[in-house]
Amino acid sequence: MTTATARHILVDTQEKCEEIKKQIEEGSDFAEMARQHSKCPSGQRGGGDLGEFSPGQMVSEFDSVVFSQETGKVHGPVQTQFGYHLIEITSRSD
Repeated sequence: MTTATARHILVDTQEKCEEIKKQIEEGSDFAEMARQHSKCPSGQRGGGDLGEFSPGQMVSEFDSVVFSQETGKVHGPVQTQFGYHLIEITSRSD
């Protein structure tokens, strides 16, 4: 079965999401940005780390990115019912 590990940052607006992504691309630490900005409890707990999960465990918009896009890159903004996410796929096994 396919599984993946990822971390994310969840914010309210697309603008905020793009601003944080730009800071990460300019060298800011993903985990630190998650601790500072993410509305998700995972931001405080583990720098946005969601651990390992399989297809179907996350909302569909999130799943489609995690199980189809390149690992090791920051993807987003990805809009879901919860807000806007930046997603970093840290690993995926097929």
